[in-house]
Amino acid sequence: MKVIGVGFGRTGTTSLKMALERLGYGPCYHMFDIVEEPARIGTWIDAAEGRQVDWDRAFQGYGSAVDFPVAAFWRELTARYPDAKVILTVRDPDAWYDSATRTIFKKALRARRLSGGIGLKLVSWLAPDLAAFVKMTDTAIMRRVFAGNVADRRHALEVFDRHVKDVVAEVPQQRLLVYDVSQGWEPLCDFLGEAVPGDPFPRGNDTRTFEQEERERVRRLIARRR
Repeated sequence: MKVIGVGFGRTGTTSLKMALERLGYGPCYHMFDIVEEPARIGTWIDAAEGRQVDWDRAFQGYGSAVDFPVAAFWRELTARYPDAKVILTVRDPDAWYDSATRTIFKKALRARRLSGGIGLKLVSWLAPDLAAFVKMTDTAIMRRVFAGNVADRRHALEVFDRHVKDVVAEVPQQRLLVYDVSQGWEPLCDFLGEAVPGDPFPRGNDTRTFEQEERERVRRLIARRR
């Protein structure tokens, strides 16, 4: 593991994934990989519930990792890979919350409503991968990071601000890049010691794209039945 992205989802993590892969730090582990390979879900449930995890096995074949749920376990991962460089993606907090509310929080709140009673039992029977994914996002992200309270804007913004401050305080300065993807290639390449590519910096997963692709990802999880 050469690079660990510890920024929350909706801070440009998809763009960072694409940029890291363009610079030769791929494949880059992202939430997308968990959806495509649901066998990975158990790793994060185990980690969230305090069971031992073989991180080397979980990230075998990957050169970097970004996005949730990676960011929820940033302390464990930066300790496990002490030579990896750390990138904290940031953006305006209010813009982050607005984006998250339209995307990842919207999905999580819907999943939480599903997680009780007959609904989850039915989904567990019809689409076990989707049920496991719902459990993973709830335990490893919503509860672990946000104490289950993403609907409260003030609380979520406090969590976001505290996360940034904690990372800056705990990760050695020479190992850390605090980075807004709108800055483009230069700060990232300077930090990694790479030449700046001639092609434009990648932009991925805006809100509209997220909604379209999320429907397809859910469809694939549902389609994987026992």
